Amino acid sequence: MRARLASFIAKPIFEQFIMGLIVLNAIILGLETSDWWMQNFGSVLVTLDSIILFIFVLELLARLVVDFKGFWRDPWRIFDFVVVAIALIPASGPLAIMRAFRILRVLRLISSVEAMRRVVAGLLNAVPGMASIVFLLGIVFYVFAVISTKIFSDSFPEWFGTLGASAYTLFQIMTLESWSMGIVRPVMEVYPYAWVFFVPFILVTTFAVVNLVVGLIVNSMQDAHAEEEVAATEAYREEIVARLEAIERKLDGKG
Repeated sequence: MRARLASFIAKPIFEQFIMGLIVLNAIILGLETSDWWMQNFGSVLVTLDSIILFIFVLELLARLVVDFKGFWRDPWRIFDFVVVAIALIPASGPLAIMRAFRILRVLRLISSVEAMRRVVAGLLNAVPGMASIVFLLGIVFYVFAVISTKIFSDSFPEWFGTLGASAYTLFQIMTLESWSMGIVRPVMEVYPYAWVFFVPFILVTTFAVVNLVVGLIVNSMQDAHAEEEVAATEAYREEIVARLEAIERKLDGKG
């Protein structure tokens, strides 16, 4: 029984069916935010949502039955379990806000699509390296926030009146959101040489540090992809060796 169940859930068509349900469920949850759809098809949408959730529960139970220990060793299966468990929390009374988190079920696509898993793996691998870059960026922000507060706070208290306000304004400048006409040029009308402060800040943060983060993430994704290729090659080599050994045993038996 367990072998037949394992064979069934391992079929590509089963994975495709689950992925289709995930996409359909995401569409249903989106339609539930529409008053028109809820007034005309609310009962149908709620019923379909419940059926899909029931199928997700059955799927996880089947995987637990097939390989209970292996299920808890796979971080992606644990992720699926947590997402479905959140959806099972009663969405009534003080927990009514939990209904909004049912959309998290669409995140199961991450564990079902190989390309998405590779992207997430690359991001996770980049976290240790990103920590040092974030720390460096924090130092740069602190230095420039202190300087800007001391220089511009009297004339522009809304933007640079406190250390926190200065840091937020500098963050807006770093994202290049209305930084010139919205902030820097008004400041330059009072402090003509303010560009000497803002231009180096943009060069250091936007064009240097942020690009370091992007480069680190890209490099981590490439490393993750390379590791997968090495693992696939090693698995293929082991399969070939096993086949050759089987052929050798047959030839020895005939001899």
